[in-house]
Amino acid sequence: MQSDEKLAGYENIITGDRTGVPSPDAASTVTAAAVPELKSLLGLAVAAVVVGALYFAQDVLIPITLSVLLSFVLAPLVNMLQRIGLWRAPSVVLTVLFAVGVLAAVGMLIGTQAANLTADAPRYAQTIEQKMEGAQAFAAARMASLSKEFAPRIRPVRRGSLAAAPAAEATGERRPVLVEVVQERTSPLTVARTILQPILGPLETTVIVLIVAIFVLLQKEDLRDRFIRLFGSNDLHRTTIAMDEAGQRLSRYFASQLAVNTGFGIIIGGGLALIGVPSAAMWGILAGLLRFVPYIGSFLAAVAPIALAAAIDPGWGTAIAVALLFVIVEPLVGYVVEPFLYGHSTGLSPVSVIVAAVFWTWIWGPVGLILSTPLTLCLVVVGRHVKSLEFFDVLLGDRPALSAVDSFYQRVLADNPDEALAQAETLLTDRTLDRYYDEVVVPGLRLAGIDHARGTIDDRRAARMCGSMLGLIGELEDHRDGAGAPPVPQDAPGGVVACVVGRDPFDAAVAAMLAQLLARRGIATRIITHAAVSRAAIGTLDLSGVTVVALCHLELVGAPAHLRYLVRRVSQRAPEAKIVVGLWRTAVDAMVDDMATQLQAGGADQVRTLGGAVAACEAVLTGVAVAEPVS
Repeated sequence: MQSDEKLAGYENIITGDRTGVPSPDAASTVTAAAVPELKSLLGLAVAAVVVGALYFAQDVLIPITLSVLLSFVLAPLVNMLQRIGLWRAPSVVLTVLFAVGVLAAVGMLIGTQAANLTADAPRYAQTIEQKMEGAQAFAAARMASLSKEFAPRIRPVRRGSLAAAPAAEATGERRPVLVEVVQERTSPLTVARTILQPILGPLETTVIVLIVAIFVLLQKEDLRDRFIRLFGSNDLHRTTIAMDEAGQRLSRYFASQLAVNTGFGIIIGGGLALIGVPSAAMWGILAGLLRFVPYIGSFLAAVAPIALAAAIDPGWGTAIAVALLFVIVEPLVGYVVEPFLYGHSTGLSPVSVIVAAVFWTWIWGPVGLILSTPLTLCLVVVGRHVKSLEFFDVLLGDRPALSAVDSFYQRVLADNPDEALAQAETLLTDRTLDRYYDEVVVPGLRLAGIDHARGTIDDRRAARMCGSMLGLIGELEDHRDGAGAPPVPQDAPGGVVACVVGRDPFDAAVAAMLAQLLARRGIATRIITHAAVSRAAIGTLDLSGVTVVALCHLELVGAPAHLRYLVRRVSQRAPEAKIVVGLWRTAVDAMVDDMATQLQAGGADQVRTLGGAVAACEAVLTGVAVAEPVS
């Protein structure tokens, strides 16, 4: 937020000059900044162009995307070969050759297993057909018995009541038309094209993927520098570190996912072999590959082995055993092994995984479904490190979209104290009440004060929000801090602390929080309204017995001149009382420091946190200096 917005409606207490913003009388006429409609429309146009390019250029983009993802998978092996002394080019070549060898071995194994399975296919089909006939007969018998039991009785219809049959067809004689089927003569070239065409497409894509992956691995640093030049040239050091970290994290994730799915395929293949399912190695490989498909991959991998198990066994025991194998192994891998390897979360929200699967399937078909999670993860990781692409992390990541302060302010702004209380109970599990007030509530109220000063929140709504805050503070009255909280003194210190409410609509909530924290330390408190310390009413204000006067002002930068005059009036009314002024700012601010000097000259101490105010009041009452809590 700009400094002119923060200073709206306030004056410098040192110089007395206005800050160049509208006067307090005109503060209500200040409107919020206009929505950048042209920028939004431009963003939508760019998004539409990108989606269209992804769809129409998929023949080019799919091989490139596969190459980039393959480079992330192979990068750890390349780095390992370089660490043992090989140059980059031989390391890349050896790694790619190893990958090609693994793919060729897998392809040959699948082909051999499929050929062995084809020989017994007629027998399997006959068994399946017999089971289907038996199931149909059982279903038909069951439906017949149910229909006899529940169907209503129908009276027979007399034949005489039926309409007469239509007239017989015309008796004209028709001669049949002779049709001769002539088999087309196929040339050897046509036969070769028919056989090779289904093979050439995937083979061509594979060659392109391997070639591009080689160049990506060879030119990794150059490509990284070009990406930095496009998106993060303003801060080369930080962006370089971020890109390296993002690449390492993606490589570790892809390597871990490859290892997990490979182990899943080995376990499934071994289990199918023990059960007695033919071509168990092929089904294990397919299970490992299909598990890259989010959510439904394991289900798709289980369909064919279950059907084959039903085909080889006259009964249903083998099919049930195969189904139990998938039901047991998949949850163990998904909920035990994967969290152990790369954490409980991949960094993606559950909704974003589903939406990404739908989107990439629509754009690129089945290949897009397989690549949806890796592509979305790449976008989220890059969005966490590149400022211009941060919206990917906000939309697709699993981190909270709003900070604790923004979330609290949103709940108060929406007049939803129940959700604010639920958030408070969650945050208070690992922090004390004074830290929660200082780190979440006071900054949230400062945001409300900024909006009120700008005129976006009127006085009526501000009063309603302050009422919700007072209700939240009352709900937290019985909260007890856990381990690590400062001990409550056995003997309550003598004296009374008067918490004076400032003129801001939200100062009443700050005064209530301070009074609550003081009461938890056994200190007697009084809350005095702002009207009671005005020039007209302070003469009748009774401050007898008050040892400390705490002025609660939720100021934005520095303090207005009326605070200086208020300190003077209070010190004249209660000359023996110590005055503590809370400006509630933890950040270093030159104007706040200058204000602290002015307050000390007037006999008042300035504090920046509620914990500091409690410590200052307790030090005055007990005569023993108490360290301010560290937030």
